[in-house]
Amino acid sequence: MNGFIHLPILPVVLPLLAGIVLLALRNRSLSLQRGISMLATLALVPLAITLLQTASDGTQLVYALGNWVAPYGIVLVVDRLAAWMLLTTALLAVFALLYALRGSDTQGRHFHVLFQLQLFGLNGAFLTGDLFNLFVFFEILLLASYGLLLHGGGRNRVKAGLHYVVINLVGSTLFLFAVGTLYGVTGTLNMADLAVKLAQTPPENLPLVQSAGLLLFAVFALKAALLPLYLWLPAAYTHTSAPVAALFAIMTKVGAYSILRVASLMFGDAAGPVANLLDTWLAPLALATLVLGTLGVLASTSLRQQAAYLVVASIGTLLLSFGLGTVDSVAAGLYYLPHTTFAAAALFLLADAISRARGSLADHFESGPAMPGARVLGGLFFVVAMAITGLPPLAGFLGKFMLLKAAIASPLMIWVWSVVLATGLVGMIALARSGSLLFYRTHGTPEPDSQTAPTTAALTPVAGLLLLILGLTVWAGPVSSYATATAAQLLAPQQYIEAVLGRTAP
Repeated sequence: MNGFIHLPILPVVLPLLAGIVLLALRNRSLSLQRGISMLATLALVPLAITLLQTASDGTQLVYALGNWVAPYGIVLVVDRLAAWMLLTTALLAVFALLYALRGSDTQGRHFHVLFQLQLFGLNGAFLTGDLFNLFVFFEILLLASYGLLLHGGGRNRVKAGLHYVVINLVGSTLFLFAVGTLYGVTGTLNMADLAVKLAQTPPENLPLVQSAGLLLFAVFALKAALLPLYLWLPAAYTHTSAPVAALFAIMTKVGAYSILRVASLMFGDAAGPVANLLDTWLAPLALATLVLGTLGVLASTSLRQQAAYLVVASIGTLLLSFGLGTVDSVAAGLYYLPHTTFAAAALFLLADAISRARGSLADHFESGPAMPGARVLGGLFFVVAMAITGLPPLAGFLGKFMLLKAAIASPLMIWVWSVVLATGLVGMIALARSGSLLFYRTHGTPEPDSQTAPTTAALTPVAGLLLLILGLTVWAGPVSSYATATAAQLLAPQQYIEAVLGRTAP
């Protein structure tokens, strides 16, 4: 263990230092900035793999900053869930950045600085062990995302960015209200310590604690784009650049992660008077989100907009699995999470390549001249569509199958089976129609001056993300076993509490 003592802080420090170095070198050559950014991002992959291997036997690494013990100091905690999220983020970031190096990073200033700060905020949010620093890392990743969202400018991008900024500022304000209320009642913001003290909430403080808990849920639901707080997402993801949209595929998962962490640790079965506080709301809202997200997929007028609504639909599926609250259902969601993240990112990148190949028609669902490289682009689109709609034999199908199996013992079984199967069918129909319009219903004269044939550099990140999905499928056994062990660890949080506080939970 001594050899791993400083590992938990490295995923936070590495992108922060890279961002600082890149800012200092902002006037140096672009190739140097690209090299530093890519090296820093690539370094996160073996680091995340090492942490995942360390946590895979149930070990929970606790890093006390400044050697101040919890709950008085700031702690970072690596358990199975945190390591899983770190690895998913690192792999996604590599391919998003690889696509950006084609030229997207030159459309505005400080792209690589903002990219590294985004990773700093994401990794910190997954590792932090207290609510206040979760708020801090949320603000860091949101500030970086504001810059990335607006990178390159343009009317539509600025308009979508303004909505994104305003609604997230409201969410940040509510977050502070919730954190302040919990601190006023319990005197702590360390999540493990909160788990102990919330279970002992006296009756006179119960309304305050419940209000604060529901406020937290509202904030995390906003970040996750859960109904009715998802309206900011389609425009923001549609109008930003392709690599940024691909990286943003993990942003909604931060909200889902936070809901899962807080619901299982602070408001779980052992939370006494506040036990299962979020259960009444989560599954029904997730079902509604899945339905409306799928309707948005059906009504979309462009491929990038369709990809954005597919993100909304996927968060409905993900939070539905978390909302059922059993080991098997949570495991299904954890297995499904990286798959849907990689599939959505691949679709955003592919949509950009298709847009360039179609010239003035871009990615709009209008028939037009045949595009250069249509066979390759069409083949990739077919595989991505299979992945994102959950068709067999890919990992999306396995994740949904695990969810349906877990729902058999749930009172919501009829609703879960009906909605998941029906929305899957509608999504498949919508993407089949999109593929037909883009690749088969062609007419007219090609536009050689505006159409750009896809290059190997453009398609390599898409292929890489699809290979990750294939890996989740081929190694479904060990990956699902890890997901099941992670779910069991989350739903029995006593070990987490003991690891952080150094004492057994009462």
